[in-house]
Amino acid sequence: MINTNKNKRPKIFATLPALNESENIRQFIRDIMMQDYAEWNLIVCVNQPEEWWDSPEKVSVCHDNALTLNYLQGINDKRIFLLDRSSKGNGWIGKRHGVGWARKTAMDFACTMAGNTDIILTLDADTHYPSNYFDSVINALESYPDATGLQAPYYHNLTGNEQADRAILRYEIYMRSYAINLMAIRNPYCFSAIGSGMACSVEVYKRVGGLTPKMSGEDFYFIQKLRKAGRVIINCETVVNPAARFSDRVYFGTGPAMIRGKDGSWDSYPIYSMESFKKIADTYALFPLLYEKDIPVALDEFLLQWSGGSSFWEPLRLNSSNVDAFVKACMQRFDGLRILQFLKADNKNYKTTDEEKLKELLGSKLFSDIEKPDVSNVKDFEKLSVDEMNMLRDLLTEKERKLQRHIKLA
Repeated sequence: MINTNKNKRPKIFATLPALNESENIRQFIRDIMMQDYAEWNLIVCVNQPEEWWDSPEKVSVCHDNALTLNYLQGINDKRIFLLDRSSKGNGWIGKRHGVGWARKTAMDFACTMAGNTDIILTLDADTHYPSNYFDSVINALESYPDATGLQAPYYHNLTGNEQADRAILRYEIYMRSYAINLMAIRNPYCFSAIGSGMACSVEVYKRVGGLTPKMSGEDFYFIQKLRKAGRVIINCETVVNPAARFSDRVYFGTGPAMIRGKDGSWDSYPIYSMESFKKIADTYALFPLLYEKDIPVALDEFLLQWSGGSSFWEPLRLNSSNVDAFVKACMQRFDGLRILQFLKADNKNYKTTDEEKLKELLGSKLFSDIEKPDVSNVKDFEKLSVDEMNMLRDLLTEKERKLQRHIKLA
């Protein structure tokens, strides 16, 4: 919850993990300096493992980080705070390293300076932020003071490099079809986790136990924490623009997906059948009845495997004092991670291609007759032009934004 007194608006504490970002840091700082919202601080954690200084394969990253440090140290602005986890003697030691630790370090540092009603933002150096971004985040949080956080919408600008553009468009088609299907069934986890566009108050950050550091996917787990603590805003006036780049600095996410996709491997990022999402919706709808006793649900096979053959529901019943507490416990246990795991498992039951499943979505009642495109040529993504792929991406983007504006809170 944030202070809604417009006479004393919250201060923004923008946090940035930076590794090998010297080529992006100047434009990033320009974006921050151009923000309309004046009350902000920026905390940058430049980081890499200490042992990389002695690694012929990795030492170039250390030198790149040194360039970033030198540039930031030369900026005469008291609003910018620099956390050096990169220079010799200051790098990460042991298992505590990676973007998750860097993001957590910056966010935890923000908590030492900020008041409980101030706002923590998570940013990325390769992302473009329009000048009204900070103001839009504050406006959204003030409009929904009981929300626990915000996930901003995103859009990857194309690069002009066909290989990179095809990869990011294919990845966005996967991401957006996933989110649209979850919004269509009004699932509480109907958002895409984008680390460059999350926000919450300091009070909420402390209440959920902060960010759990992960080598990859720390944004996914953090936004889940926020959703389990309350409602998350999925509608925001403006959009962040992450870069479309091949990157292996994390184990999964946009960069690794693009690398795999460049080689034609999209098995980890399929388009899921709408029928799979219906099974999720049908199971969620039965949560109140399951408080009384076990009854057959569409996800029984998956849940039995996950729970080792025992009842998935009985432990939740025993720890719930009433049906409302039970429904909440079900929602929290069968969370976004379990949904994704189920979708991957259930996808094996469908022999249709990704292209056919996308056409199923585009031809569904979610899209009006005016919105429905001619998809007769969508038979093989690899044979579509970049312009045709971009048309599909933009169609899904427009539908996702309409749903976000309608739903507002996940």
